[in-house]
Amino acid sequence: MLDGLNTLKIAIAYKLDGEIIHDTPGDADRLERCEPVYEEMAGWSESTVGAKSYDELPGNAKGYLNRIEELVEAPIDIISTGPDREETIVLRHPFD
Repeated sequence: MLDGLNTLKIAIAYKLDGEIIHDTPGDADRLERCEPVYEEMAGWSESTVGAKSYDELPGNAKGYLNRIEELVEAPIDIISTGPDREETIVLRHPFD
């Protein structure tokens, strides 16, 4: 789904009333006033469809996945490269 995008944006914070915050406000009034703060990353033009291993992914796709792991402070266990079950890369079984 991200193949072919020149630039990817990841929301890393919010700007609320001129202040940068990193947690989503718990109330609707404050959330409505939030503006996302994005980090931009280079995309990739290569297709990831049919990739069977992490090593087969384009370099920028790997960089994107690594950055997501850093931001959420959790490992990525499964990568979907298409709509079918066979188009899935399992890095670590999520229930082990």
